Amino acid sequence: MSLEFMTAAMFVTLILAIVLGHPLAYTLAAVATLFGLIDNGFSLSMLFEMFVNNTWGLMNNYTLVAIPLFILMAQLLDRSKVSDALFESLYVVLGSIKGGLGLAVVVVCTVFAATTGIIGASVVAMGLLATPALMSKGYQKEMTAGIVCASGTLGILIPPSIMMVVYGGLTGMKETSVGNLFAGAIFPGLLLAGLYFAYILIRCNINPTLGPPISKSEAAGYTAAQKWGMTLKSLIPPLALILAVMGTILAGVATPTEAAGLGALGALVLAAFNRKLNWTVLKESAHATLKTTSMVMLLFIGGKFFSTVFLSMGGGDVVADLLIGSGMNRWIILFIMMFIVFIMGMFIDWAAILLITVPIFLPIAMELEFDPLWFSLLMCVNLQTSFLSPPFGYALFYFKGVAPPEYTMMHIYRGIIPFVLLQLISIAFLCLFPSLVTWLPGVFFG
Repeated sequence: MSLEFMTAAMFVTLILAIVLGHPLAYTLAAVATLFGLIDNGFSLSMLFEMFVNNTWGLMNNYTLVAIPLFILMAQLLDRSKVSDALFESLYVVLGSIKGGLGLAVVVVCTVFAATTGIIGASVVAMGLLATPALMSKGYQKEMTAGIVCASGTLGILIPPSIMMVVYGGLTGMKETSVGNLFAGAIFPGLLLAGLYFAYILIRCNINPTLGPPISKSEAAGYTAAQKWGMTLKSLIPPLALILAVMGTILAGVATPTEAAGLGALGALVLAAFNRKLNWTVLKESAHATLKTTSMVMLLFIGGKFFSTVFLSMGGGDVVADLLIGSGMNRWIILFIMMFIVFIMGMFIDWAAILLITVPIFLPIAMELEFDPLWFSLLMCVNLQTSFLSPPFGYALFYFKGVAPPEYTMMHIYRGIIPFVLLQLISIAFLCLFPSLVTWLPGVFFG
């Protein structure tokens, strides 16, 4: 069989298996085993040795220790109700503005994103906390669903982010180290939050029925000093944790793994400060961390099997020759790669997309003389759309699981379309202004 046929057949088999509903980690490993045996002349020992060597090299990566620590930090923060006090204070501060409660959700999710990095926790927490408040004030169902789902996905981009840890551990390059990725993601994350903020403010001022303000009597019960005091009191604890985690990384005091340990300790302190630290919280947080870490690591292993077989049989060269050898402009090739990632995001988990595409696309981007850090952040911003893009965006189903019964999937699908477009606009901004990604890592890491 020709190399081109094997490459196409491997991807088609993977997509068919995913469509049939098989677990992704096992599907990646099974497809890799099948095509690895075909490519190696059905030599089981040779394939086994290749898998063992690559798995050992992957799991021997010290950076990956940060994954369970960041997940534990997120689980503890989710149960310590840090976001509740912040939303309640911003409810009063921003509620009198048209669309103000939606703006409060964006602010809370932006702060929450910088302390957790777990999408499910953000969407579920804000779905339970903010949706009843938005409904009671007459917010349109589509607008409510879009605000909560889109704002909740900021956690995968704004550092500390599990996606960045996985990406940095996958490439093993200095240019795309976890520290550089964290620094490079700060402005893109804030840009995206700013686009959400501006969109809600403009839409609700044009059409106030989409997001009416709270009544004057609710807003009038507090002086300006009280509003500032409430906001600062609820902001200081999460900001202190952000400083402890991100500040130590950017200052070069701690590695991402060490900062993750500090963050987990800080989350314990915050839980105790909010009087939420007990044996049940510790047990549930540890159990959830174990489950999530196991899922991520299984995906890691399955994806590593797939990429190892794919590259060893020459599939990466086929894709590179097809794109680079086509003679197309490098920006068109970049668009094709981003389009492939976007379409894959409609059907496949972000971790699997990273594990499949990064070993293929990153060398092509470097061959085309794109900055590897800039390209990596484009990939990560693009992958954020995978949580919102129908039909299988995870954030949509997280929200549906906690939303009131009157919210249908069509309400949610219609609500997220403008926010997906805003995510694509942010990618265009990063293409026009690459320094949004590269400037801050240059300042901190040279």
